Amino acid sequence: MRTLMTRLTSRSGVVALVLVALTLTAVAQERDRTKIPDTYKWNLADIYPSEAAWRAAKDKITAELPQLRQFQGKLATSAATLADALEKMSAFDKELSRQYVYASMLSDQDTRDAQHQGMRQEMSQLYSSFGAQAAFIEPEVLRFERGTVDRFLAAEPRLRTYRFYLQDIVRRAAHTLTDSEEKLLADLGPLAESPSGVYGILANADFPFPTVTLSDGRSVKLDQAAFADLRALPTRADREKVMSSFFGALGSYGRTFGTTMNGEVQKVLFFSKARKYPTALELALDGPNIPVSVYSRLIDGVNRNLPAFHRYLRLRKRMMGVDELHYYDLYAPLVGSVNLQYTPEEAQKHVLAAVAPLGSEYGAVIQRAFNERWIDLFPNDGKRSGAYSQGGAYDVHPYMLINYNSKYNDVSTLAHELGHTMQSYLSNKTQPYPLSNYPIFVAEVASTFNESLLIDYMLANIRDDDTRLSLLGNYLEGIKATVFRQTQFAEFELRMHEMAQKGQPITGDALAKLYLDITKKYYGHDQGVSVVDAYIAHEWSYIPHFYRDFYVYQYATSFSASLALAEKVKAGDAAAKQRYLTFLNAGGSKYPIDLLKDAGVDMTTDEPLDLTIKAMNRVMDEMETLLARRTR
Repeated sequence: MRTLMTRLTSRSGVVALVLVALTLTAVAQERDRTKIPDTYKWNLADIYPSEAAWRAAKDKITAELPQLRQFQGKLATSAATLADALEKMSAFDKELSRQYVYASMLSDQDTRDAQHQGMRQEMSQLYSSFGAQAAFIEPEVLRFERGTVDRFLAAEPRLRTYRFYLQDIVRRAAHTLTDSEEKLLADLGPLAESPSGVYGILANADFPFPTVTLSDGRSVKLDQAAFADLRALPTRADREKVMSSFFGALGSYGRTFGTTMNGEVQKVLFFSKARKYPTALELALDGPNIPVSVYSRLIDGVNRNLPAFHRYLRLRKRMMGVDELHYYDLYAPLVGSVNLQYTPEEAQKHVLAAVAPLGSEYGAVIQRAFNERWIDLFPNDGKRSGAYSQGGAYDVHPYMLINYNSKYNDVSTLAHELGHTMQSYLSNKTQPYPLSNYPIFVAEVASTFNESLLIDYMLANIRDDDTRLSLLGNYLEGIKATVFRQTQFAEFELRMHEMAQKGQPITGDALAKLYLDITKKYYGHDQGVSVVDAYIAHEWSYIPHFYRDFYVYQYATSFSASLALAEKVKAGDAAAKQRYLTFLNAGGSKYPIDLLKDAGVDMTTDEPLDLTIKAMNRVMDEMETLLARRTR
């Protein structure tokens, strides 16, 4: 049924070059969570008023889970019995999802908190127990006599909600095991989460982050949030020191990270064999019914279009005025004289103005997210790195975790996560619980759609060449990070799992070599486009998404899909806007390829990626025109 998904995986008037107010700067830099104003922290009391209330709810459902077994061996007796069983399973799943969201977000506030880590672990164990109790359902449905499912669907109106699920069971029949085998796989749940859990604690809480002294004399501890901010420093020597120190420190723990990654890869290999899939990739893609050709088409297509990416890198080199572009230069501001910074209130104004083409109802929900504390905005000591939107509390509202540093990229991240939030909000509002969880394959469409609206809004109101160049550069950075970088990750991930399939060792050294070779190819190291220094080999251990197997490619496919959809909406096509909003409301009522076809884009073709590359080249054409005007 529904799969819990934590999605990783984030100007007044028009554009103003503003200095953040001193008080807000102090808030942004404050790392003690207790000193950050509540208005910038999410309110988890909307889910449970207290941890005691969560505990009571957990104890109650723990006692009730065995009730599912009363249906074992009886599903074929009547349509009503099957409906009763599926409704009971769905009700348990919805409540467990709510409990998991509460525990996991408490844990993410401070990954050092052992009590909250324990609550998350309890939920993982409880979900495993639930899976074991429900393990008989799919094998039993597959033993129905031919035509029984269709007959039951016609006879019992309550089963209409489960039509898609029941038909999908039949589709996956060859990979569904016996009752006892399915129970055994479900019982493995807590063990299967160990690699990811160990990595998360090491990377966010226990890792001895290095401290560096910058050129201005500041001594800075390079934790995850600080690294993400400081790698963009304007002073080149500082950027190099930050990146080499951070990745060098990761490399010193390469054996440990290699061991946790090997545990994850071997886990996926085991499940692919247990479920009779030829490869781990086919296991991952079959659940949402994605053709394997979509994955391979993306990697082939991006490799074919690396010259466009190299054109961007050469443009960056020219704009930065460096003789040799290094990997540590890739996050620096393209226009040094432009220092765009935004208070949270300014970010809110610009995001709301940007999404106006999607209608007043869309904007009103986003306003609620700001007013009603759906967002945990600022970094604090021990807080989970990155950003995500969590829509798993079906009867409440989505939540967002952000690590806001006042840059334009943080405003864009806010718009991005609000896109996820809107899709979760509308799907949960429109669809019954069993159909509300949209597939991961489409999860990044709404987020990158919002980013596209934001950059268009900003550019439409800018006349200053330097500021325009800076934001156009940010747009290209988005394509770099979402299309090229995520496809680079996808290729690394695929090769890594292929190594395991062949029985080759998955060690820190082996992964570092693989990652460095692929990164050099993408960034044109051997062609002199960009220098990929040796310590970049350890960047792979900085990417938590590799513990969400075959997830990252969907950032790239979703970006290209959203660009194709957004062009029509931004052009004022009312029908395209309605199709898009219908898509946001659709949840998981269809397979993802079909959801996107209904919205107006076919992901089994090259067209979405081709459109993305054309848009990228148009932006570079404009930037080169602006640069030419600068030199006259």
